[in-house]
Amino acid sequence: MSALADLINLDLSDSTNQIIAEYIWIGGSGIDMRSKARTLAGPVKDPSELPKWNYDGSSTGQAPGNDSEVILYPQAIFKDPFRRGNNILVMCDAYTPAGEPIPTNKRHAAAKIFSDPTVVAEETWYGIEQEYTLLQKDIKWPVGWPVGGFPGPQGPYYCGVGADKAFGRDIVDSHYKACLYAGINVSGTNGEVMPGQWEFQVGPTVGIAAADQVWVARYILERITELAGVVLSLDPKPIPGDWNGAGAHTNYSTKSMREDGGYEVILKAIEKLGLRHKEHIAAYGEGNERRLTGKHETADINTFLWGVANRGASIRVGRDTEKDGKGYFEDRRPASNMDPYTVTSMVAESTILWKP
Repeated sequence: MSALADLINLDLSDSTNQIIAEYIWIGGSGIDMRSKARTLAGPVKDPSELPKWNYDGSSTGQAPGNDSEVILYPQAIFKDPFRRGNNILVMCDAYTPAGEPIPTNKRHAAAKIFSDPTVVAEETWYGIEQEYTLLQKDIKWPVGWPVGGFPGPQGPYYCGVGADKAFGRDIVDSHYKACLYAGINVSGTNGEVMPGQWEFQVGPTVGIAAADQVWVARYILERITELAGVVLSLDPKPIPGDWNGAGAHTNYSTKSMREDGGYEVILKAIEKLGLRHKEHIAAYGEGNERRLTGKHETADINTFLWGVANRGASIRVGRDTEKDGKGYFEDRRPASNMDPYTVTSMVAESTILWKP
């Protein structure tokens, strides 16, 4: 082990009670992630024990230079898989000094929806399938693809095994274990249809915690790709042409849907989603029109369709749900670069609170 690696892996608990807290927030694009670290006197178990902090919003595109201070409010704590020990990752949202959420803070509005007594009573479960693409650092071309060229057509890569089919598995497995260590409810991972593209699933997780966990899982993944010298892309259609795009399929159920008679509740929820299709599409990620073309396992962006076991639909209902008469459904419209705070809260609002 090199001296540098030895220092990186230094166990602070041998010499001090102090810990390092990495504060994480969403940057000015609404999809980029930022973080910085601070020392705390000792271990922390709850976000309420953490101090607020600030950063220079003029350097992240979130505040003007003459009034640049943005305040971080700690919201969720995770174990730090990089520093380990008692060190933590802290998911924050961002506010002006006056206490107003800044425009990229989508968590604040989501928290209001998830704290509504009607929504709380329904115990909303989410399972989010986060697809992503790994790119070669210098040329921004998928890993495993020949420089300036293309691999063989899609077919052998989905859940594929072998050096000519699976590109980046070391990153994927590292991320999987790091998320479990952190306390993120990652339920699985798999290679995707396009080579160099992968997916991890978060859930089932209740309410706003699902979105917190997806954001921190993205952060951990980008830290790992940083170490590996590759680039993480959440572009919903990274390669034009006859290649699958990248989405964030959102599986969803309420307590009423999971109980006997739940299938009728599911059908009513789907009807509501259809009535608000345009509003959802507008909030489901940038560049989604390049992905939702009616091809490559998608429905056309301007058309709302649902079906049982239909991966070309906007909303897919599983065979088991139809058979059991209760369960969940999958919203296949969200893009890979969607904000999980927006998507999860909007689905809850449309299906539980909204009155047509």
